[in-house]
Amino acid sequence: MIRLTEQASYKVQEMLKEEDHPEKLFLRVGVTGGGCSGFTYSLGFDENKREDDEELSLHGIRILVNKEDEKLIKGLEIGYKESMMGGGFTIHNPNAIATCGCGTSFKTATDEGTPEKC
Repeated sequence: MIRLTEQASYKVQEMLKEEDHPEKLFLRVGVTGGGCSGFTYSLGFDENKREDDEELSLHGIRILVNKEDEKLIKGLEIGYKESMMGGGFTIHNPNAIATCGCGTSFKTATDEGTPEKC
C-alpha cells in the first residue's frame, strides 16, 4: 500500500527513541481536507489503533492508515532527505494529479470541491 524508504525509516526510528514509551506508538499516515489543492498529508505518532485502521509493518515500524485514506495514498512513498538547510520528509504520491506550489497539498482525479488558498 505505501512504501517507507530506508533513510525515512532510520529517521522515524530516531524520532521514536525520543518519545516516552516508543513501543506503544504507531506512525499514522493519512490525509486531511485542506490546502490549496484539496488535501494535505498528515504524518505523526499515535498510540491508538481504531477499528477503521489498516496496520502495516515496514522496517520494524508499525504504521496505521485509515481505510478511508487508502484510496488517496495507495502507492505513496515516504522518503527523508538531508541538506545544508536541515532535513525533512518527502512524499511521492502516484495518485496526485496536481500539487500545491508550497508542496504541502495535492489533488487526485476523483477530488471534488473547491481548493483553499495556501
